[in-house]
Amino acid sequence: MLSIYDFVFHQKSFYNFAICTTNIYLVSLTGTLLLIICLMNEIKYPSVLLENLVNELHRLPGVGKKTALRYALHLLKSDETDVANLGNSILKFRSEVSKCMVCNNICDNHICEICCNHKRDKQLVCVVENVSDVMAIENTAQFNGVYHVLGGVISPINGIGPADLDIPSLVSRVAEGNIKEIILALSPDMEGDTTCLYIYKKLADYNIEVSTIARGVSVGNSLEYADEITLGRSIVNRIKYSI
Repeated sequence: MLSIYDFVFHQKSFYNFAICTTNIYLVSLTGTLLLIICLMNEIKYPSVLLENLVNELHRLPGVGKKTALRYALHLLKSDETDVANLGNSILKFRSEVSKCMVCNNICDNHICEICCNHKRDKQLVCVVENVSDVMAIENTAQFNGVYHVLGGVISPINGIGPADLDIPSLVSRVAEGNIKEIILALSPDMEGDTTCLYIYKKLADYNIEVSTIARGVSVGNSLEYADEITLGRSIVNRIKYSI
């Protein structure tokens, strides 16, 4: 006859065995489901031309295979004139779009509309990573200066160094003596901070003010959901309250 201790020991052994068996079963089931999903996602194309188009569309950022297939089939149903206009617009944009000789923003001529605008404050330059950042800041309608597009940020992991960015032209613009302030509007991450530090050291010999965009808690967010770094920066970079 089993004692109470033996009974408990056997019960625990059975319990551990049951958990182990269940975990193995779940792992096996998960692997089977993943295989089934992969097989289901394998698309059979009735045309090589369709497959090639889907593969090219799939290379676009944020476009999966199924989305690319929907785009391709939509183009197939569209009028040939509309498809031709789309293709010509892509080719014309890629071959004829220019970079501004001053700030590296994209434009139709040699100098962009922002740099040509005499109402802009040419003494205030906002340094950004790419063209989409220029568009984002312009949409705020809160900045009346000009820009300088670096074309990326320093990222050793991705093989991008200072020589790959358009920093020398920024230094040249500052050396001309017409700029009073540089605003570093780069992403608040490791790559962005590294790039800001590099540019700051490059401009240390010039009598200009170097600032960066404010970092803190977003409008409408609760403090309890803010991470420690963001909340800490908000406290350190606090501003005077005014109405």
